[in-house]
Amino acid sequence: MHFVARNSTDAAYQAQGYTLRSDPLVLFRQPPTTIHGSPALTHRRTHSGGSIKLLHHSTKQNNNDIELNALEPLITQEVKPEPVAEDEVNSEHDCEAENCKRVTINVAGLKFETQLKTLNRLPSTLLGNASKREQFWISAKNEYFFDRHRPSFNAILYYYQSGGRLKRPVEVPVDIFIEELEFFQLGDAVIDSFKVSEGFLLDNSDDIEMPEHKISRVIWEIFEYPGSSVISNVIAIVSVVFILTSIVTFCIETLPQFKNKDCTNATVYDADGNPSSIKKFNYSDPLFIIESSCILWFVFELLIRFIVCPSKLKFVKNLVNWIDILSIAPYFVFMIAFFITNSCENNSRILSVLRVLRVARIFKLSRFSDGLQILAKTMQVSLRELSMFVLFLSIAVVIFAGAIFYAEAQSEESFFTSIPDAFWWAVISMTTVGYGDVYPTGTLGKIIGSMCVLSGLLAIALPVPVIVTNFNNIYRQTTGRGNHI
Repeated sequence: MHFVARNSTDAAYQAQGYTLRSDPLVLFRQPPTTIHGSPALTHRRTHSGGSIKLLHHSTKQNNNDIELNALEPLITQEVKPEPVAEDEVNSEHDCEAENCKRVTINVAGLKFETQLKTLNRLPSTLLGNASKREQFWISAKNEYFFDRHRPSFNAILYYYQSGGRLKRPVEVPVDIFIEELEFFQLGDAVIDSFKVSEGFLLDNSDDIEMPEHKISRVIWEIFEYPGSSVISNVIAIVSVVFILTSIVTFCIETLPQFKNKDCTNATVYDADGNPSSIKKFNYSDPLFIIESSCILWFVFELLIRFIVCPSKLKFVKNLVNWIDILSIAPYFVFMIAFFITNSCENNSRILSVLRVLRVARIFKLSRFSDGLQILAKTMQVSLRELSMFVLFLSIAVVIFAGAIFYAEAQSEESFFTSIPDAFWWAVISMTTVGYGDVYPTGTLGKIIGSMCVLSGLLAIALPVPVIVTNFNNIYRQTTGRGNHI
């Protein structure tokens, strides 16, 4: 079937002898009892106002002389075709004016062909700007030559052809593909959008707010950006030493030989001169002195950073600063409670829970450790996958806890007294921990336990690949290993 087109693109194809194959559906649109041969149909397409009109000619079959109209089932309302002038059809097409001239792009020996107007859609890019791509023109071979990564160029050329759809080939690594995007100058917005789609966290280093005063700026860089100078490295080392010392002290004071060393017995006399023994705080305890020294450094560091910070509001909203506050708060709460009650024993009993917050000091190391920062960013990016895992686990725990309770209800040796009591067994079974403190004893209960373990493996395995991919992307982005992002 030959098409006669009035638009520029189809006319260019027609001038090159472009033809379309006959429509195979024509054979199936005719009555099956009257077909004895393939009718010779000739179609002519005219283009006017965006509509396509098909002109058909009837033909007579050799045996029955029945006039068939193959397109009659499809055309219910025949629209009269507009006449096409012969000179208009046979007029010479100017590819230079229409920008439909074909160009050849040689990428490391692999040649691609496309139209010039396809590249000109993005004039700010390397291929879309005539002056930029001119330096890669090889006049002897009448082509553009780029000594670049060939598998990546398929996606880059399709970005021009599709009008903005960018998809990385599976076999191309992310860092190599980003290098190609930067070379062909697709733009920062496109590259940033691609990085976000691949799970990267954009580094807004250009938007970092610094104090206006020169001295404040220097102090802020020393305390906030370890590694920016020699002094900042020294301050970072001192901070890490105090953090580790505080953590070690927190662990050592729980040893049996160091228990109750912070309190000492003292004899006091009442108004009548009767002696009585009470426990007072031991300020000479070595562990207390070490802890007080660490707290003094933490408070000094926090106050300096707050004074010289460029924005007090952003400083208060920062989660890392709240971790610093929580790590030193138990010390002051303990001391205030002691001065109010004047009793060491009561303070130890009341504030035992608050002392657990001292463990938060270990998170202060994230300011000086790239590994902890990578872990925190991975958790931040993978919140959706982690929430899905928690949802799957919660639903499965309820289902299997109820199933194991009723399966073991008739057993006298059952460990499960209620469905909430079976939650613990379901959690440790699905996470493949299996402490062995509770377990099913009946046959049906063991079958349910096996299904619970298999379901837990599936629930864990589903989000793990996504989290691992996010970790790899953030690791390469942070450390710079394997790419130059």
